[in-house]
Formats: sequence, C-alpha cells, structure tokens
Amino acid sequence: MTTTKLSPEELTKGDFTETSKPFELFGEWLEDAQGAEINDPNAVALSTVDEDGLPNVRMVLLKGFDEAGFVFYTNLESAKGRELLSSGKAAMCFHWKSLRRQVRVRGLVTPVSAEEADAYYSTRPRGSRIGAWASKQSRPLESRFALEKEVARYTARFAVGEIPRPEHWSGMRLAPVSIEFWHDRPFRLHDRIVFQRRDVSNAWTKQRLYP
Repeated sequence: MTTTKLSPEELTKGDFTETSKPFELFGEWLEDAQGAEINDPNAVALSTVDEDGLPNVRMVLLKGFDEAGFVFYTNLESAKGRELLSSGKAAMCFHWKSLRRQVRVRGLVTPVSAEEADAYYSTRPRGSRIGAWASKQSRPLESRFALEKEVARYTARFAVGEIPRPEHWSGMRLAPVSIEFWHDRPFRLHDRIVFQRRDVSNAWTKQRLYP
C-alpha cells in the first residue's frame, strides 16, 4: 500500500495559530491523517490508572468524536473497562508520524448510552460481535484452544439471526478538559498550542507553549 505525500502547503492545513475551535482543528488533522497513515489513522494511546494509582496505557481505535467528546468501545469487565469506570478519568495521545503531529487529550470519561452502543455494535463484522461474547478480556486464558472453544460455542448459539450486544460490552466517551496540539518544526522549535477549560460547561481558553 502506498501513502499519500502531502505538500508543504497541505501540511499547514489546520494551522492552529488563529483557531479557537479545538474539535474543528482535530477534525482537520484527523482528515489529513486518513490520507497519510498506512494503518489505523484513528489509533490512539489510551491511558488509565488502576486502584493503586499505577498507570496503564494501550492502543484503542477512536470510533467517533464531536463536541461532546471522543468515543471508543471496550469490554467493561476488562482491566481497561474497570479502571475507566472506577476513576472516571483518562488521557489519550494521537501520534501521526507521517505528518509529524501529535494531539494529547485529558478529561472525564462516562459510558455512552445503550442506544449509541447498540447502533455501533450492529455495524461490526459478525465475527467481531461473536468475539465480544467469547472473550473474557484481560482475564487469564488457559490455552488458545479454550478461546476457540468459546468462539465455537457462541457461533452455534447465534447461528441465525441478530447477535445482541453483551451488557458487558459498550462505549466510553472522554469529554476533554485539555486538548494539546503539537506540530514538528525544524531544530525542535515545535508548535504547541493547548486548549483548556475548567469543566465541560466552560468555554475554551488557548495558550501557546514553549516546545
């Protein structure tokens, strides 16, 4: 697969020196990434903390965003799901190496509605819907055969008709209180702009940071 090379003019699309709308700028940068990244331009590192305050980080896929926040999906009984539900806080980091750009997000996390989760779940491939039932995510697995056995069991159970969404599988929405945009510049004199607000009901403020 070949990547699309952006011109210098295209690389400055979404320049953040004038904008006061972080979600609009993020949308422009994500659109650029979709034309430049080979795999998963919507991949993002998600950071949480466990009950001892020890951080965890892993890659997830962003499945949607708007002014309300950034949405991803998970098994709520996994380590990730338990940590999100326990603390109600998380951070994200998007890194698009081909564009030399990064976006960091911090904020509060809440579950999406059942209706929203059902709507997204229905768009997933049938095998992925089976997998949501078969996998006891993050818990010990005695062998690969044991997982395949569970997949076979649920494949037989849902041999015909629709596959309902498991109650333990749903989406989470990160409502940001901070969004930082980073753009590589020569000699490590990078551009950094952070948008912040006290809570989701407040207006954004914008601040340029030293690189």
